[in-house]
Amino acid sequence: KDQYIYAPKMEGEAGANVSFDKVLLLDNNGSVEVGAPTVKGVKVSGKILEHVKGNKVIIFKKKRRKGYAVKNGHRQQFTKVQIESIG
Repeated sequence: KDQYIYAPKMEGEAGANVSFDKVLLLDNNGSVEVGAPTVKGVKVSGKILEHVKGNKVIIFKKKRRKGYAVKNGHRQQFTKVQIESIG
């Protein structure tokens, strides 16, 4: 609760509420519940804070002695979500 997570980019504007229905693991003050495949009856709700981009990843391909070199870059898009309630 009251933590930030970075999830793959989601639909919605900053300030919109989101909920996650499929929870894989729940930790209640030391007692851990692991779902098979999900924990039943648990929902996590949060609020979208902003959409951000991750660090740049460089992709470089080269074939020796052939004069072939290609350099590409990519920045993954994420959504910053503040967790408001678990349960």
